[in-house]
Amino acid sequence: MSAIRRKFGEDYQVVNTNQGMTFSAPVKKKRQRFVEKNGRCNVQHGNLGGDRSRYISDLFTTLVDLKWRWNLLIFILTYTVAWLVMASMWWVIAYIRGDLSHGGHDPSYTPCVANVYNFPSAFLFFIETEATIGYGYRYITEKCPEGIILFLFQSLLGSIVDAFLIGCMFIKMSQPKKRAETLMFSQDAVISQRDGKLCLMFRVGNLRNSHMVSAQIRCKLIKSRQTPEGEFLPLDQCELDVGFGTGADQLFLVSPLTICHEINTKSPFFDLSQRSLSNEQFEIVVILEGIVETTGMTCQARTSYTEDEVLWGHRFLPVMSLEEGFFRVDYSQFHNTFEVPTPPHSVKEQEEKSSITSPNPLAVTPTPPSPPLGNNNTRAPGRRERLLSADFADHKEKQPTRIPPKLQRMSSTREELLWRGLRSGSVLPGAKASSTGDLPLSIQRLRSSSIPVGRQGHLEEQVQLLPLEGEAEELEAERDRLVSTGISAITQGPAPLAGGRPEDNLPAKLRRMNADR
Repeated sequence: MSAIRRKFGEDYQVVNTNQGMTFSAPVKKKRQRFVEKNGRCNVQHGNLGGDRSRYISDLFTTLVDLKWRWNLLIFILTYTVAWLVMASMWWVIAYIRGDLSHGGHDPSYTPCVANVYNFPSAFLFFIETEATIGYGYRYITEKCPEGIILFLFQSLLGSIVDAFLIGCMFIKMSQPKKRAETLMFSQDAVISQRDGKLCLMFRVGNLRNSHMVSAQIRCKLIKSRQTPEGEFLPLDQCELDVGFGTGADQLFLVSPLTICHEINTKSPFFDLSQRSLSNEQFEIVVILEGIVETTGMTCQARTSYTEDEVLWGHRFLPVMSLEEGFFRVDYSQFHNTFEVPTPPHSVKEQEEKSSITSPNPLAVTPTPPSPPLGNNNTRAPGRRERLLSADFADHKEKQPTRIPPKLQRMSSTREELLWRGLRSGSVLPGAKASSTGDLPLSIQRLRSSSIPVGRQGHLEEQVQLLPLEGEAEELEAERDRLVSTGISAITQGPAPLAGGRPEDNLPAKLRRMNADR
């Protein structure tokens, strides 16, 4: 149906095979375009008032911008009026001096201009002088100073008029606007998937063998909108990304290229679907700029696509073929497209659907079960063991808030060694692996102050609960020795040495550790 509409226009009838039943399809109102397909901007400026004088101040550009028929009219009228005015001035001089009354019959009379007897002869004299033809029959004599002055004025004025009008015509003819006629754009734009992404695409081509140097393409979306503050913006312009960040907008236009705009979250077509496309009103303006290789002048070609010229689920036919020794471009297939499977949903709907169907669950690391205590592997952990693990975990959570990071790492390492020793049932001789006496005094004070007084008894009870059956008596004796040693050290304090420093009582290894800190 869309192909019939493009071929026969909007006004067409659909005839049913049943007799007496004919109905006409609804005629869609013709879309008012901002830029025509040939690139002409459909904008007219009105109510300028006194600003029209600005056009006269830039007269040369005004003449160049005029259409060819007005340029030719101004060109012919300017030369005709200048010739008539100058010929009239030569006729007036001849009339004032009385050259016309003699008529050339008195050989003893010397006129201002020889052989000028009437207006046609004066006009021919001006043309011969201005065009430097010089037939030699009409000439200025030395007896006419006013004629010499008029001749100088005529030469200056003729040079100015020639430079102005001939320069205007030359610029008018050398404008690269006609070069844009050999730059082609596809009749329609298409929307389909490319590399797994929904893209808006159209095609450009160059019919000449001469290249477009530094060719660059840009796209503008023209669409009216209303701001959150209630301001209405008619024909608001929005930039469409066609590869500005990746350099894809810089074209090497020696063969037809397909320009691609990826529809993503930053695209204004993010929520555009096949169904909403028929209800939208927008216009895509395409601007192709480059330098003409032969003249070095900048050329710009423009076109536009309305919502009716955007085909959903289509793709362009290939136009390149490999021949013997060269590549051939078939421009008969330049505008043709074919249908391809394309999701009818917008990119926004596809992302929402994919996020619902395949959510990203949070990764939960299962906690490994604690190994059973004792030799009997089938025995379930008792209440005291669960209490020990809970208290110890709570103590480890609260302790780092009171101890600096470096000391926290040292004490956590000590506690891990103690915990592993108690869990595995092996204790180092002298219980040094689980004792805090190996730490420096400053660390001991921090550890003793960081453990609440009410919990110290629980810790002693927990240490008392962990011994295994085979070594209960030995661990109990070792615990009593450690507790008694710690209590005596707290009540009596360290014995001062000759130096008066408590750290001198420590072993040599701990003194070296304190010295390092």
